[in-house]
Amino acid sequence: MAVLIQLFITFFKIGAFSFGGGYAMLPLLEEEVIRNHAWMTSSEFIDIFAISEMTPGPIAVNAATFLGFRVSGILGAAIATFAVILPSFIIISIIFASLSKFKNSKYVAWIFEGIRPIVIGLILAAGITVSQSSFVDIKSVLIAISLFYGVTFKNLNPIIAIIIGGVLGVMLY
Repeated sequence: MAVLIQLFITFFKIGAFSFGGGYAMLPLLEEEVIRNHAWMTSSEFIDIFAISEMTPGPIAVNAATFLGFRVSGILGAAIATFAVILPSFIIISIIFASLSKFKNSKYVAWIFEGIRPIVIGLILAAGITVSQSSFVDIKSVLIAISLFYGVTFKNLNPIIAIIIGGVLGVMLY
């Protein structure tokens, strides 16, 4: 029972303080599940990130479902998933209820202006965290650079990039 409460609190916190989407929540997710609770290792964290990227749905929901299941079965998956989406539901409900009152407020606009750079910083921090565990040798660096170039500058379809990365992984490792 205590682990279910820990799952709820952990994923509620992740859902409540992860502004900007899935990538922005990765540093907090890493802090909670690796350092604070030791529910997984760094390499397993990278694996769940990769799996979350390959499956439909937000990273936060996929990670919560996977970790909840891993820690406490189906009930753990349900509790962690519910906990991670609950803060967004509450926040959106409050915003919707008060939108007409504050929609033209310069203070609200300033708040959003201040949040945007923070989100970019969190995404960059997540990128650094993922890259530290993902780049194990020169082959992995070359795969990453090549696929980044293909997706960014040559309009390579991201699905094709994932498939190419998987095939290269099988061939090279």
